[in-house]
Amino acid sequence: MKSSDMKSMTPDQLDDQLLKLKKEQFTLRFQRASGQLENTSRVRQVRRDIARVMTLARQKRAGSTATGKGV
Repeated sequence: MKSSDMKSMTPDQLDDQLLKLKKEQFTLRFQRASGQLENTSRVRQVRRDIARVMTLARQKRAGSTATGKGV
């Protein structure tokens, strides 16, 4: 998923996306352990997408609290 697509999401949507990515990471780990994983680069992509979603969610929450205080 592209970063530009994620930037337009709300924090709740980012949380849903994070849950989806973590489930995918879980299944990829099992596939790798059992030798069924064909696209090994997907593990790295998912891990980076998780980090990207977590970073954007943190930034949006920090921005919403700062604007909510009237700062």
